[in-house]
Amino acid sequence: MNTMTSPKNNGTKQLFSNSILEKLTRTHIAVPLTVFAVYAAALLYWSITHTNLSVGFTILLFFAGFIVFTWVEYQVHRHIFHLKPLKAWRKKFQYTVHGVHHEYPKDKDRLAMPPVLSITIATLLLFLLRLIMGDFVFAFLPGFLVGYALYLSIHYLVHAYAPPKNFLKQWWINHSIHHYKDGKIVFGVSSPLWDYVYGTMKSKEA
Repeated sequence: MNTMTSPKNNGTKQLFSNSILEKLTRTHIAVPLTVFAVYAAALLYWSITHTNLSVGFTILLFFAGFIVFTWVEYQVHRHIFHLKPLKAWRKKFQYTVHGVHHEYPKDKDRLAMPPVLSITIATLLLFLLRLIMGDFVFAFLPGFLVGYALYLSIHYLVHAYAPPKNFLKQWWINHSIHHYKDGKIVFGVSSPLWDYVYGTMKSKEA
């Protein structure tokens, strides 16, 4: 079973006494989706107008960035969001970044990372990967950001809406297992790929 606080079907929780910090922990899903669509488009435009990358190689780098994001999503969810609370600071950190979501999974304002933080991380990635990849980053990072936007969209849908009566229902099933049956399995939200690779897809009990 999930080792976190038992989930509540409605409600929310205040994380910070400071009103500004508290507000920064909340966002409407349309805000990050718009921001990262524009961010990715701007990077691709820069790649087209300021680099010599071919169309084919640009597409290849874009999809490479997308696949890498699914791996990062899995690793962050499994090893950071579900950090074992061995010490008080780790317990507080884990609850603040993810535990509160497990306790209030239907709180729509906390279904995405605050835009200020996610934009900061994306920009740091841009500068870091620019040093490592050179001009390739302007085609690679858009794929990564689109992967993140897709993850946000799916995560929002599975928490805010009833599952559809088609093959997409599996997204709802997988994430419900993680939230309501066993928080130690099914870490992939946008894709189950890495759960199969690392053996965390499903348990018999789930």
